[in-house]
Amino acid sequence: MNVIQKGETYTIEDIYALSEGHRAELIDGQIYDMAPPSRRHQRILNFINTEINLYIRKNDGECEVYPSPFAVFLNEDDHNYVEPDKTEYDY
Repeated sequence: MNVIQKGETYTIEDIYALSEGHRAELIDGQIYDMAPPSRRHQRILNFINTEINLYIRKNDGECEVYPSPFAVFLNEDDHNYVEPDKTEYDY
């Protein structure tokens, strides 16, 4: 990941202003470019998500798994925004 510009403090608005398809995360006001995932990475992620979903169904779990891209806002401020590979959401 590369920082877009050091010294600047960015917000979620700056993330939303990036061009379509530009993947980046915002951590403590710094924007980090995200490399596109490799085929191997996606295959592993798909396997993990499938296994977790099967486990949840088998055990009548009360949560859901969301694959990326799925925005997660940290610290309830506008200086943190990440897109993890997967997110579990409890009801």
